[in-house]
Amino acid sequence: MAETSTDHTFSTKFRIPRRMWDAYGTAAGRQGIDRSADLVEHVRTFIQQHGDEHELAELAAAEEELAERRARKGGRPKKEANT
Repeated sequence: MAETSTDHTFSTKFRIPRRMWDAYGTAAGRQGIDRSADLVEHVRTFIQQHGDEHELAELAAAEEELAERRARKGGRPKKEANT
């Protein structure tokens, strides 16, 4: 399904056991990474490895959309240091 608005990044829901999600959050935090960024990177890598021509084209368009959005908003948000 094509994104109709480029003002906001699409948000989706999926089912995952709460304990697994919480453990993922603490493990990711220890590594200094954000769960959302890690999930986006996983999806990107999966499409690059297994996507067909159409899916790869959709990935390229999505990457362009992200770049344009970040340019309008002053770039990617800086990571906050965990203490």
